[in-house]
Amino acid sequence: MNEPLPGPPAKPNSASRVTLSHIMTNQHTNLLGTVHGGVVMKLVDDAAGAVAGRHSEGPAVTGAMDEMAFLEPVRVGDLLKVDAQVNWTGRSSMEIGVRVSAERWNESGPSTHVASAYLVFVAVDAAGHPREVPAVLAENDQDRQRFDEAQIRRTHRLARRRAIKDLRDERGTAQDD
Repeated sequence: MNEPLPGPPAKPNSASRVTLSHIMTNQHTNLLGTVHGGVVMKLVDDAAGAVAGRHSEGPAVTGAMDEMAFLEPVRVGDLLKVDAQVNWTGRSSMEIGVRVSAERWNESGPSTHVASAYLVFVAVDAAGHPREVPAVLAENDQDRQRFDEAQIRRTHRLARRRAIKDLRDERGTAQDD
């Protein structure tokens, strides 16, 4: 009798945490003179991708940006610090939580929390097919809370997707997503 092979060994949250830092310059600005949100989103995706690749020990692709909140404007000269970690894992997918803070070049004091995001990444093999990822091991109460909240976001994301599909099926208005 063949038993299924065990999945990859579980890994703690800390094993794949990433911090990226980047100084914002004039080339990053929008028409209002602040840093363009898309620039921040790119840094968020870069950090989350690094975490997903570390955790899954191979390639992983962005599957969804579940939530992105811009809390404060980012200005030219700010040093952005992008902290990311795995919050939750499924069979082949991972939720990565990202926190962006800014150290203001012309101010002293604590950094400013400027954005937060949750992204879903899927680990893929050489053919681009989903592959299994290690489970994430929460190391403290905060990590356990992040895991539990990620499960809620996943449940809502899947329910929303099902409700939209059902509505389109009912109306005969299927669309590509």
